[in-house]
Amino acid sequence: MIRGTGKAYHRARELRREMTLPEVLLWQRLRRSQTGLKWRKQHAAGPYALDFYCDRGKLCIEVDGEAHSRGDRPARDAARDAWLGARGIETLRIAAADILNNLEGVLLFIAERVGERAPLHPPAAPGGPPPRDELGKEF
Repeated sequence: MIRGTGKAYHRARELRREMTLPEVLLWQRLRRSQTGLKWRKQHAAGPYALDFYCDRGKLCIEVDGEAHSRGDRPARDAARDAWLGARGIETLRIAAADILNNLEGVLLFIAERVGERAPLHPPAAPGGPPPRDELGKEF
C-alpha cells in the first residue's frame, strides 16, 4: 500500500472531518462495498491526500468541484495524476455535480473501472487448473 508523508497524513486527517456533500454521498456508497473492494477515504499517498483510494485496484477517485478548473489547479491536478500514474495508480476525476445529479451512474462507472483493474476472480492459470492431489492414497 502506498504511504504518505507526515504532512500529508495530518492533512488527510483534517480532510476526513471536512468532507463535502458529494464526497460524503459517494463515501456512504463506497464503504458499503458497492464495488466488492475495500476503499479508504482521504488516504495519504506521498505528499498528497487522495479523496478515495482502492489499493487492490490501484485506483484513486478525486471529486472535483468547480475550483478544480480555476487558477493553477489544473496544472497541480495534472502533476498529481502523473505522480500517481508513475506508481501504477490510475486517477478517476469525477465532477461533484455528477455525483449530486447521477450518483447511480457514477457508481456504475467506478465499479466498471475498478472491475477492469482488480477483477474479483483472477484469470485461470494457463493450461487449466493444476492437477488434483491424490488424497486418500497410501504410498
